[in-house]
Amino acid sequence: MIEHNPYNVPLAYLITFTCYGTWLHGDKRGSVDIKHNQFGEAFLEEDPHKEMDEFKRLRHLPVYLSQEQRDCIAQSIAHVCESRSWKLWEVNVRTNHVHVVLSSAELPKAVLRALKSRSTIDMKSNGLFDQEKLWTRGGSTRYLWKEDALEAACRYVREQ
Repeated sequence: MIEHNPYNVPLAYLITFTCYGTWLHGDKRGSVDIKHNQFGEAFLEEDPHKEMDEFKRLRHLPVYLSQEQRDCIAQSIAHVCESRSWKLWEVNVRTNHVHVVLSSAELPKAVLRALKSRSTIDMKSNGLFDQEKLWTRGGSTRYLWKEDALEAACRYVREQ
C-alpha cells in the first residue's frame, strides 16, 4: 500500500518520449504541436503531406534503437533514478520510444530532461550513438494521483 501524500505531489509520473524522426506531425497515430498541446485537446489529424514535409526537414535519418542501445538507455534511466533518489517503478525502452513510471518530487519536465540528457550522454560515451539528435523535443508527462492509476500505468509499460 502506498501512503497518501498530503503535499499535493502525485504518486508518480508516466513519462514517454520518442526517438528523433520516428513520430512526425501528420503521422496517422496523431501528434501534438506547439499550437495544439493543451490537456484533453484532440491530436492533429493524419496528413501525409505534412508528414513528408517534416521528413524532408530532418537533420538525419530517424533513430531506431538496437537492443544494445535499448539496454544502455534503460541502465541510464535506472542510474539517474538511483542517484536522485527517485523511485523507478517501470521502464520499457522500445525501438522508437521510451516509457518510464517513476516517483519524484521534482516537476515532470525536469525529470524528462534529466532522463533524456543522461541517456544521450551515456549512449555517446559508450560509442553507441554518433548522430546529432537522439530524441524528439519534449515528451508526454502524465500525473498519476491514485494507486490504481499507478498500477495501470505500470501494467501498461510492462505489458504493452
